[in-house]
Amino acid sequence: MSYLVVGPELLATAAADLDSIGSALSAANAAAAVRTTSLLAAAQDEVSAALAALFSGHGQAYQALSAQAAAFHQGFMQALSAGGADYATAEATNVSPLQTLLDGINGQVQAATGRPLIGNGTNGAAGTGQNGTPGGWLTGNGGAGGAGGDAGTTLGGAGGAGGRSALIGNGGNGGTGGTGQAAAGSTGGAGGAGGNGMLIGDGGNGGNGGVGATKGTLGTGGIGGQLLGLDGFNAPVGTNPLHTAQQQAINAINAPIQAATGRPLIGNGANGAAGTGAAGGDGGLLFGNGGIGGSGSAGATGGHGGAGGGLFGSGGAGGAGGASTTGNGGTGGAGGDGGLFGSGGTGGVGGRAPSSAVGGTGGAGGNAGLLAGAAGNGGDGAVSFTPGVGGAGKGGAGGNGGNGGMFSSGGTGGDAGFGQTSGAGGAGGNGGMFSAGGDGGAGGASNLNGSSGSGGAGGNGGLFGGGGNGGAGGFGQTTAGAGGHGGNAGMLSLGAAGGTGGAGGSNDGVGTGGIGGAGGNGGMFFGDGGAGGVGGGGGFRGAAGGNGGDGGMLIGSGGAGGAGRAGQLGDPGGSGGAGGMAGAIGNGGDGGTGINSTGSGNIGVSGGNGGDAGT
Repeated sequence: MSYLVVGPELLATAAADLDSIGSALSAANAAAAVRTTSLLAAAQDEVSAALAALFSGHGQAYQALSAQAAAFHQGFMQALSAGGADYATAEATNVSPLQTLLDGINGQVQAATGRPLIGNGTNGAAGTGQNGTPGGWLTGNGGAGGAGGDAGTTLGGAGGAGGRSALIGNGGNGGTGGTGQAAAGSTGGAGGAGGNGMLIGDGGNGGNGGVGATKGTLGTGGIGGQLLGLDGFNAPVGTNPLHTAQQQAINAINAPIQAATGRPLIGNGANGAAGTGAAGGDGGLLFGNGGIGGSGSAGATGGHGGAGGGLFGSGGAGGAGGASTTGNGGTGGAGGDGGLFGSGGTGGVGGRAPSSAVGGTGGAGGNAGLLAGAAGNGGDGAVSFTPGVGGAGKGGAGGNGGNGGMFSSGGTGGDAGFGQTSGAGGAGGNGGMFSAGGDGGAGGASNLNGSSGSGGAGGNGGLFGGGGNGGAGGFGQTTAGAGGHGGNAGMLSLGAAGGTGGAGGSNDGVGTGGIGGAGGNGGMFFGDGGAGGVGGGGGFRGAAGGNGGDGGMLIGSGGAGGAGRAGQLGDPGGSGGAGGMAGAIGNGGDGGTGINSTGSGNIGVSGGNGGDAGT
């Protein structure tokens, strides 16, 4: 059986474009009629008169044929418009009543109770110690707690608690405690508590304690589901005899399977020990969260987070890179991938380094589960330069965001760390088949005579998804960072666009602002281009805006060019970015505005060129 895929919006757009084409042809035919239907003879002889009559006859025949073609064109355009309306009506009629009902119920339940009916909880942001949010009331894993912030004095911040699960789902893992200051007497932050399972599902693992001269305490594990589920790592000893018998029975079943496959049937993977860089274990073959990666020893890489369970379970967070007092900081561990219905783990943050060394790069976020769950965000790069302190250190780059599942967007790239020379923001993860790419991370800022990091590129959209936005460039005193490029939309991204380019970093010293990032292109066949990023304001010279992205090959308008930014003290401002080119049907993007500098003796700058229109 053959199938026909129709986009009602495209039919309506095509009908409108055909109408404008028909109007243009009619105007051209009318203008040509006077000169082609009644030609004057070149002379008074019979041959000249016959030639004039012949060509006039051809002109009159053309006008008659044009009238018939115009009538056909009008009928075809009306049929196309009616067809588009019919398809739109049929599409609206055939939207799944169950999906519409579920969206409505989820929204009301979320507003009334703070959690959806069905769906995973959200992970707490890394470095904040935020708690993970609960999963849905019926199905869904609790979100993982965010890692605690690193110490500015002696005590690292505590990790956030994992969110509670739904009736069916795992509790979220607790967040890892923050790293204590690299000095005698420092203490790592306490790990967050794991969330409890409810009916079927495992309790979340307790978060690892942060590294310091004294390690932070391990978080308490969550309790497994009452019907079926294993307690999380470091859970308290139960006093209920039925629950104790349940745990013993599951452990007896798990033992031979763990020995044969390296992972249990039911239960979470074990956490990697803090300060060892050991990887977290994988979740159970049926369900369970991946274990949290252990933080690295001094200057060493953090452990990889374990993968989520086969059916449902979230990937474990990557371990933090080890901080160093003498050399480069360690790279953060990558977050583990989610299970079929699980979220990817957040990448570990890079380890800090002294002013003469390089801060660690953040770890990559884990990929989302195929059918449900969010992609993990990339870990932030580490600081390698204390404000006001000399040195030639470099801030660490942000980690890349994980890729989305079939219906989930790519993860956000990590932000780069601060240094005299700063790293680039991490790239956003690519979207799943029906979803958008993730946004790029921000470039690191710099101080004194250093250069700042550029923003990370936005992730590309899936087959039907839009591109992620580029990250902003870092602020700098000498050379500010450029904005990241927007991600490209998917090949068949109907109604989706390329990502917006990131804004260039500003500069209030003696240098130049960062150039705005280019907008992402629309899909190969459909979709509009993304707008270019705004240029950064300069100390002596403003920066140019980014170019707009091109529209899709068949239908799509070009993105607008980004505006330039002004410099200071009469120096040149930045020119506007060029607008993107349109597809066969569409409008070219507007050129960006050029901005003059402030002060006397302003130097004029050009606006960007507009993009070419469709054919």
